Order: sequence, then C-alpha cells, then structure tokens
Amino acid sequence: MKKLHATLKRSLLVAGLASTVALSASAQQAHEDKRRNPLLIYSALPFTAPDFSCISETDYKPALYKAIHDQRNFINHIVSNEETPTFANTIQAYERSGVMLDRVLSVFHCLTSAHKTPIIAQTEKEITPVLTDWQNKITFNEKLFARIKYVYDHERNTLKGEDLKLLDETYKQFVRSGALLSAEKKARMEQINRRIAELQQQWGTMLTDATNQAAVWVNSKDELKGLSEADIAQCKKDAASRGGKAPYCIVIVNTTQQAILTHLDNRDLRRRVFEASVHRSDGTGGFNTYPIVVEMAKLRAEKAELMGYKNYAAYSLENTMAKTPENVYAFLKQLIASYKPKVKEETREIEKFARKIEGNDFKLQPYDRFYYSAKMKKAKYNFSEDDVKPYFNIDSVLIKGVFYAAQRAYGLTFKRAWDVPTYHKDMRVYEVIDKDGKPLALWYCDYFRRPTKRGGAWMSSFAKQSKYRKQQPIIYNVCNYAKAPEGQPTLLTWDEVTTMFHEFGHALHGILSDCEYNSLSGTAVARDFVEMPSQFNESFASIPEIFNHYARHTETGAPMPEELKEKMLSSINFQSAYALGENLGATCIDMAWAMLSSKDIPTADKAAAFEQQALKEVGLLDTQIPPRYATSYFNHVWGGGYAAGYYSYLWTEVLADNIASCFAQRGALKPEVGQDFRDKVLSKGNTKDLMQTFTDFTGLKSPDTSALLKARGM
Repeated sequence: MKKLHATLKRSLLVAGLASTVALSASAQQAHEDKRRNPLLIYSALPFTAPDFSCISETDYKPALYKAIHDQRNFINHIVSNEETPTFANTIQAYERSGVMLDRVLSVFHCLTSAHKTPIIAQTEKEITPVLTDWQNKITFNEKLFARIKYVYDHERNTLKGEDLKLLDETYKQFVRSGALLSAEKKARMEQINRRIAELQQQWGTMLTDATNQAAVWVNSKDELKGLSEADIAQCKKDAASRGGKAPYCIVIVNTTQQAILTHLDNRDLRRRVFEASVHRSDGTGGFNTYPIVVEMAKLRAEKAELMGYKNYAAYSLENTMAKTPENVYAFLKQLIASYKPKVKEETREIEKFARKIEGNDFKLQPYDRFYYSAKMKKAKYNFSEDDVKPYFNIDSVLIKGVFYAAQRAYGLTFKRAWDVPTYHKDMRVYEVIDKDGKPLALWYCDYFRRPTKRGGAWMSSFAKQSKYRKQQPIIYNVCNYAKAPEGQPTLLTWDEVTTMFHEFGHALHGILSDCEYNSLSGTAVARDFVEMPSQFNESFASIPEIFNHYARHTETGAPMPEELKEKMLSSINFQSAYALGENLGATCIDMAWAMLSSKDIPTADKAAAFEQQALKEVGLLDTQIPPRYATSYFNHVWGGGYAAGYYSYLWTEVLADNIASCFAQRGALKPEVGQDFRDKVLSKGNTKDLMQTFTDFTGLKSPDTSALLKARGM
C-alpha cells in the first residue's frame, strides 16, 4: 500500500512538473512572439551593425522567411502598378525590394562559412531550397520581366551613368537567368537551379567534415621533430579541440600542399600528411565528393545548353573581361610555355640537393618538395622561416602594416570599436574613418581557425555601400591562422602576412566604394577583376617604409635587421615556378570540367581519371607539381562562384602587377597617387566597363602579361 501510494505521489509530481514545463514553454513562446527578431530591425549599433549580443541561432530561419515574404509583397506592388513602367517605378523599385533579405542573408551566409554550428548547418539545409525557389520565382516572374524589358526597350537611350548601368545589369541578369526561355525550358531551369543549390550546400558540409576528419594524429613529440615549440604546442592544442585521440594532431588546410611539410623531419609523417590532404574527399576514406561534382558539372552544362551556349565555360565567361574560353586558353598557353622549362630546372635542382643529404638513390616525392626546397633556400640565403616569424606578430602586421599602408595610401584611420558585439570571441571590430574625419565603414576581422570554419581566407560584407539605400559598408575578413596558446603572441609566416594584406585589399574595395546602387557597388564586378585590388594590396607588404613599420621583433620591438630583411625579400621568388605550376594545374582542371557538354561528363568513378587526362593534354601532368586544388576538394569551383573562373587569379595578378608598376613609377605612398586609384578604380564598383576602369588608371589599353613573369622572377 505504501509502495502504491509512493508511486501515485511520484506520478502526481511528474504530472505537475510536466504541467509547469508546458506552462513555461507556453510563456516562453508568448515572449518570443512579442520579441522582435533582431535580424529584422536596424540595430542601434554604429552603422546599424548586426547585434550579435541578442541574435540567436534560431532567429535566422524565421527572419529569412519574413524577409522573403516582404520582398514578395514589394514585387507584387511593382507588377500590379498600372502606370507605364519607368526606370523609377520598376528598376529602382526592384533595387529597393530586397533590402532586408540582403541584410539577413549577408549575416547568415557569414556564419555558414565562418561559424557553422549544428543549428546553423541544419538551418542552411532547410532554407537553401526555399531561397532557391524564391530566386526562381523572381527570375521567371513574367510580369516583372515584362516591365523591366519595357524600360530597357523604351527608356534606355535617355539614361546615363549609374542609372544606365543598373538598367543594363538588371536586364542582363534576368536574360542570362533564362527570362526569355520557353515555358518548358524555364521549368527545367528552375529544377536545375534548385538542384545546384542543394548540391552546393551538400558539398560545403561534406568538404568541411572531410577536411576536419582528415587530420593526422601523432602519438609522440619525437615524430614532430623539425617543428618549432610554438608549432608543437599548436598541434597539442588542435588535438585537444578535436577529441584527443592522440596527444598531437596535424590539421589539414584547404590546399593540396600543407605548409607544415616544410619543417617535418619525419618523412613517413610527411607522406601521411600529404596523402591525408589529397585523399580527404575522393572516396579513399569515408567522404566522396565526386558524385556531387559530376552531377553539378552535368547540370551546369545543361544550363548553358538551355541558354544556347556550347558549354558552361562559354556561358560563364561571356560576362567577364576575358569574354571567351579561347581567350582564357590563349592566356594560359603563354604562361605554360614560359613555365615548363623553368619548373623542370627547379625539380632537378631540388632532387640534386636532396641527394647530397640522402644519397644518390633518393627519389623526390611531392611530399618532400617543401622540405628540401626550404633546406636549399636556407643554404642559399642563410635564413629560415623561423628566423623571420618573430618579426611578424599578428597585431603588428595588422595595425602597423595593413592599417598603416591604408593610412599612407588613402588617408584612412582605424579605431577599435569595443562596443560592437561579434559572433565569436576571437573577433575584432574597427571603425574606419576617412581623411576628412567622417566615419566611413565598419570592418571586422575573424582570423583564427576552428572546426566550425571552412578552410581558406575571404572577404564579404554584412552590408554593402549604397547611396540610394543610404547604406554605409560593413565589411569583414576571415582567415585561418593558428592561434597561439594563451599568453603567447601569434606569429605569422610571410605567406600569412601577404594573405592578410590580400584580404584587406578586398575589404578596401568594399570600404572605399562610392556608388549609388547596392547592385553595382564594391566587389560586384567580374571574377577576373575582383581579385585585382586584393592582389595589388599585397605589394604594400614589401614597400620598405611599410615593411619597416610592422616587421618588429615581438619581444624587443627592434626592426628586422637589414641583412635578414634583404635575404627574405630576395628569396620570395625562390623556386617560383612551383607556385605558378600548382595554380595553372588547378586552373586547367576547372576549365576542363567547364568545357564539357552535358553528355560528355564522366561518371563519378571516372572523375579522377578525367582530371589526370585534362592535365596531360595541357602538359601539366607532373607528380612533382600537384594542382593547388584537386577536383574532389576544389571549393572555389564546386562550393563557390569560381566555376570556369579560377583563371582569374592569374589574370588579375597581371592587372595588379601593372597597377603596382604605376604606383612605383608615380610614388607608391604619395597621397595623390592613392587618391587617384581610389577615385578611378576602388570607388567605382561595377559602374563602368572594367577594361576602361583599368585603362583610366594605368593608361594601358590592355593588360601587359609579361609583368606577371617578371614579378615572379621568371
């Protein structure tokens, strides 16, 4: 009886608790209903920046649904307008329609790349098809396009400047998306767009998981011989953050070659790291991206064919500076012809050097290249990367290097915005102030790697500059530097220094934009132009005044000794053909996939063989020089916007070298030169023909390709 009574009492208690929980959940829901979603309102922060202190991960999905709903109503208002279509009531109205959706998406997309937690990943999976369907509905809204076409046909000759450019770009966007297709082809295009979006989302998730899983576990410190104490500490920290399967862990980064191979004495460990990198997602382990690759390649080819093009490359390149695949291949062939004899000579030199150490029967492998190249470099120049790293403290590089260069060239100053919250504690925020003392932009940096961040480095925005939207730019940079243990300074390699300058060049393109329309501002330019400001900004890193300002010993503050500085800078182009070769390899892989018709796409099990054949056909199949990215982890192509566009890194390097030459001739740090570049290039966005923009500053009618080989010491 007592037992029954106790059971009944417990049952009543549980029921009471359940009732209380239900009431609490109901009250919480009522509170949430009354709470305004912080993503859907302009915050009180400077520049109306997103207020991450009150944004919850569960806010994104409802905010995106609401923003889509609002844009739908706005577009319905445009198409139901009984007045004759005009630039104002149609083109400008359409430009206004997506303000809130743009803002919410910009924040959400940042997190899907830089801090993809399980909740964000799930939201992305759910919302991707919804966003794709909504974009399809806009693209194939016949009443909306009819109004746009009416304005294009009847008002185009009366417009000029940015108004004309906005009309042209809006009309072209709809046409290139299929607005003139038959009903049957439009329906198929919608299906293709939806499926490509799903595949890209799957790719991003799988590649991040595969790269994290590819980490190489190390059982003893002895195996890490050759690494600095700081690097060993980082391996220990990475092991702890990834579950501690072993005392040490070598994290795989996004590129084929891993910088850590430069220092590892243990050849078998070098092999393991290299193989973990190249096999991360090719089916060797638990991840295989090839099925995604071939399906996406086929869909892209079909999309191009629906639009009347021979292949995806022809379709994609029409809207770039290069214009055609033939022009791209002509450009690449010039570089390949100059590269091949040089790289053969480099390989012979490294193997000869290695045999002096290891014996005459030693055969150089790709995982040996960085290691013996570094030793050869040290023997030639008598310095190593570890000699210079103490002079590249991340804070000094940023504040006394990157910021100082922007101040000298463009008159900008930077003030730490301590009161602006971020989505991760490691981030910083700065207010950018113009030379006249007026606030110009807000800039965030998220520099340290973590498991929730994809590999690589990039720039984007929480809001783009637009006078029409009364919107100032809110820009961010993301990198994947290894954060030093607590209490120790984070020291960078020279490559990481130039990466910081590179990404800030993109940021400047957004910060210094001075355009009327959001759609045309900042980095809204062709792929083979967008990398130019970033690659050009790298040139500031080695200008003596800038270099001497930031390259200070992290403990003593002493400048880098002149002799060490000269050795390092002189060695930058040591074995330079290798870097060009890995880039050419990746570029030609990208182009090979984009040149296929839909019926010629290989099956997933033949994808790797197709890649090898593509490299062989252009004379770049070389086991010593693997492509910077292989097909199975080529995120630029399958997860980003660089399909048939990876060549642009080399193309824009030519533009950047030409511009750097102009700066050098006119005075690299003269304010009037920086102002001229700002006025004629950085501020213009996509408001002018891009070749004309290039010509306006350089005076050149076309890019001088010889500048690239000269700059690389070739």
